[in-house]
Amino acid sequence: MEKNNENNGLDWSNLSFGYMKTDFNVRCAYKDGKWGEVEVSESEYINLHMAATCLHYGQEIFEGLKAFKGKDGKIRIFRLEENAKRIRRSAEGIKMAPLPEEKFREMVEKVVKLNERFIPPYGSGSSLYIRPLEIGISAQVGVKPASEYLFLIFVTPVGPYFKEGFKPTKVAIYREFDRAAPCGTGRWKVGGNYAASLAAGELARQGGYSAVLYLDPKEKKYIDECGPANFFAIKDGKYITPKSGSILPSITNMSLQQIAKDMGLEVECRPVPLEELDTVEEAAECGTAAVAAPISEVHDIDTGKKYVIAKDGQPGLVTTQLYNHLRAIQLGDEPDVHNWVSIID
Repeated sequence: MEKNNENNGLDWSNLSFGYMKTDFNVRCAYKDGKWGEVEVSESEYINLHMAATCLHYGQEIFEGLKAFKGKDGKIRIFRLEENAKRIRRSAEGIKMAPLPEEKFREMVEKVVKLNERFIPPYGSGSSLYIRPLEIGISAQVGVKPASEYLFLIFVTPVGPYFKEGFKPTKVAIYREFDRAAPCGTGRWKVGGNYAASLAAGELARQGGYSAVLYLDPKEKKYIDECGPANFFAIKDGKYITPKSGSILPSITNMSLQQIAKDMGLEVECRPVPLEELDTVEEAAECGTAAVAAPISEVHDIDTGKKYVIAKDGQPGLVTTQLYNHLRAIQLGDEPDVHNWVSIID
């Protein structure tokens, strides 16, 4: 079940961060209390009952990870095990059937191999984005967890998340919007969190901002997440990132924290007051899609306050080092001393 391993006629260095049809996706169904066999499909569609719980009660979770082709021609998947663990936590959080980690690995490796011709070449700056998702498919109208689920993984080649590339951008604070509620689903990767961010996100784009910097939903005093990403700042030789029960634990942030320690920085995960932005030397948002995206200014729309961070308009030295080091590990250009990369044969 293979397609011709051709160039595809794609301009690999100028891909957008968007969906593109590839050859295959992989699927696995949960029924009668157990997961079935992994199936391969060429269809881009799902046959779904109109009363499925994913449509009515938000039983939907997903992940995002990437595969890269190195200079040596080998395919590398970054932090596959951590994504397997996180989607299990999301499933448990909203009472879905968690997929076994070994089944997750099997499905990821299979879908990457089947779509190998869509992995961008080394040096293009692009990657193969891997999107696992699980949905409740039971037909019911009562508010309760489904008894049947579908786990699906598709892939698509992508370019940089921000069209500006690795350059500082402005972000905005809109105090009337929250991304997630205290003690809610913010710590899990559920679609509803992203639905809650759409209105503020559109306002930001219309205002010329790259993202929304959310404040904590309880007191509006502390920095929370930055759009679909985590936030970090550099100050006095420290890597500082917010601690909150409504923030999704970012695998990229986790990785950058370790790299920061390797570089000799002290890592602080703690509540970060908004006013502290006046004293930070660098700031960025981080996640699978963007890796690390430097922030030049933060505009508090309601108060009119502007926090200017990148005064020269250039990425900070430490953020640049963190970004380059993580990218080098992903591509196989630097030693993978923490065993974060899975090499696909």
